[in-house]
Amino acid sequence: MPSMSEAVTRFAVSPTGYMHVGGARNALFDWLVVQKQGGRFILRIEDTDQAREVEGAVAHIITSLKWLGIDWHEGPDIGGPHAPYTQSERLDIYKEWAQKLIDKGLAYADPYSKEELDEFRAAAQAAKKPFLYRDHRPDNPPTWDGTQPLRLKSDPKAYSWHDLVLGDLSAGAEAVDDFVLIKSDGFPTYNFCHIVDDELMGVTHVIRSQEFTASVPRFLNLYDALGIKWPVFATLPWIMAPGGKKKLSKRDGAKDVMDYAKQGILPETMVNFLASLGWNDGTEQEIFSVQELIDKFSLDRIQRAGASFDEQRLFWMNGTHIRTMTLDELYGRTLDNGVGINYWPEEAKAANDDYCKQVLGVIQERLKYLSELPELTRFFFTDLPVDLELIDGNKQLSKLSREEQRALLEAAQETLSGSNFSAEDLADRLNKLLETTGQKPGILFSLIRIATTWAPASPGLADTMHILGKDLTLKRLSISLDTLSEKA
Repeated sequence: MPSMSEAVTRFAVSPTGYMHVGGARNALFDWLVVQKQGGRFILRIEDTDQAREVEGAVAHIITSLKWLGIDWHEGPDIGGPHAPYTQSERLDIYKEWAQKLIDKGLAYADPYSKEELDEFRAAAQAAKKPFLYRDHRPDNPPTWDGTQPLRLKSDPKAYSWHDLVLGDLSAGAEAVDDFVLIKSDGFPTYNFCHIVDDELMGVTHVIRSQEFTASVPRFLNLYDALGIKWPVFATLPWIMAPGGKKKLSKRDGAKDVMDYAKQGILPETMVNFLASLGWNDGTEQEIFSVQELIDKFSLDRIQRAGASFDEQRLFWMNGTHIRTMTLDELYGRTLDNGVGINYWPEEAKAANDDYCKQVLGVIQERLKYLSELPELTRFFFTDLPVDLELIDGNKQLSKLSREEQRALLEAAQETLSGSNFSAEDLADRLNKLLETTGQKPGILFSLIRIATTWAPASPGLADTMHILGKDLTLKRLSISLDTLSEKA
């Protein structure tokens, strides 16, 4: 087995849609393998299925990887010694390798029509036997001229191989068949071209998801036919939908990685989260920096069981990462998280940086993702409309009459008018107000908080009023008192 210092991995991705979490995790694990002690990581675009290609997908893949902080040594955008790195630009290479198989008598033109193949399949089904194309291998196939599919003339035999995650695996000869190498449109199949490219690019470790496991015997048969040494295999566990009963899909809420970026998930959080989907270092640690992941990652710590996708856990992780950041660092992310979005509410655009940082400082503990900023902070920058439902919908406050609500706010107004509005003095006065009014904090503080913000939630009351300042806080209390009088 090649050592990690000699490892060459590749993220070979089809441009058929957005970068989902499964693809991003695969790229991350490929990248982590070569980070600790060197090696090479290659980005390859496998676009041989032209019918399914989505315009702009390649640029999106590159943008997603760069946002995650995953870089590569060779790829379509930077070139390298094994260029080109887009398969549709390598068709002559595949034809050369196909010709090697033809010359060895190990590939032949497929003369059958679709209708004939359907008849073969129907006959196998009627006989309750698996359909194997090699059972219908033509005795005298025509010379391959590129207008017909080219198939491997397989050598059916049992195979045993080792997978770094799944362990020792085996399959009988029935798993080996004459699969298509090059289609009639001139494009190679994945089964053929990825093996050619891996050999030419020196790939030593093939890391991929479980849907390819059943195809490995066919791959091994082709490796042998081409005289290629088998690489190291590592199969990643499924990413399971919430509940763990099925594979994650778009129907289960799987989103584009860049949608999470726009939502305000930090790239280091997403890397941490993706690494935790099927891998752990053998400890109870859940929060890792990128460098810690590089230092601790190893393929033998990947689990076999499916990894549950839990978006709430992602948000928890993001909040934890947010709380470890310095205020200046976090403030920079709120202005741009790598996706060109300023997450502050529109009303904050006129505020200076120092004021915004004060606001950010008091909500940092409760912030889960950056797009929550407008909801959590708008009242610091503009007067929100009075909404008495915030009072009337509160179980405890709704038990008070309007007169009782007014009396508490008038008492608050009086004691706060004498404050210098430092957070310490405000906290002291509010605590004394609890004593003089005989109220519980859940009643008195909730009422004052609503009357000074008219927001569903806000940070600690003393900190909030300190940032709002004396004039604005007392003005809002007056407006609230007037509204309560009108609605009495």
